[in-house]
Amino acid sequence: MRTLVVIATYNEIENLPRLVETILSLPDDLDVLVIDDNSPDGTGHWVRQQSDQEPRLDLIERTGKLGLGTATFTGLRYAIEQRYDCAVTMDADFSHHPRYIPKLVAELSDRRDPTPDVVIGSRYVPGGRIQGWPLYRRWLSWAVNRYARLFLRLRVADCSGAFRCYRLTALQNVDWERMHSSGYSYLEELLWVLQQQGMTFTEIPIEFVDRQSGHSKINSREAMAALWIIFRLGIWGHR
Repeated sequence: MRTLVVIATYNEIENLPRLVETILSLPDDLDVLVIDDNSPDGTGHWVRQQSDQEPRLDLIERTGKLGLGTATFTGLRYAIEQRYDCAVTMDADFSHHPRYIPKLVAELSDRRDPTPDVVIGSRYVPGGRIQGWPLYRRWLSWAVNRYARLFLRLRVADCSGAFRCYRLTALQNVDWERMHSSGYSYLEELLWVLQQQGMTFTEIPIEFVDRQSGHSKINSREAMAALWIIFRLGIWGHR
């Protein structure tokens, strides 16, 4: 399956070069698209230079820090326009290891019936693990997932994990202009929209490893905004 790996970045120069090299060394037919929000550390500049030499690497540069959700939606829409078969979304900091990409794609292309529309690299199915998080981060992640499943009735264990593989035909009917999320709540919102449209999900276990370089972008303001959007969707839907 022709696959695009979508990576949203902001100040990831410490991680991205090694990540792109690792992805492009995999045996699958993979291209990489980086959506960079004008990183002051030169992340976008590095991708621009490398893409001149590497035809499987592309860059969309945005004018400022516009949010992880809108960046990911931009990448998924690009993948649809360029007629890829599927798109893998992942973090730029090696918390999602590229070694799992072939398994995500293989699950999507399996011949079993029904074949899933979205494959989630999950921390919360048997075999999944989290490494490097303190107890409060583990509790917060568990609580957000319970909250999202309650309000949105999502039938997956890991609603808030960004390591996913989407069949792009399943995204054809998403009305991107109606999406409320610009930040992290896009993860739950997109699953909710797809579930409303009758799409199916499956999860495979991954080991999530906390970033070793750079800084996490999530903060209390982002977290509160995500909780509000999940509540709003659960009560009123897309109004």
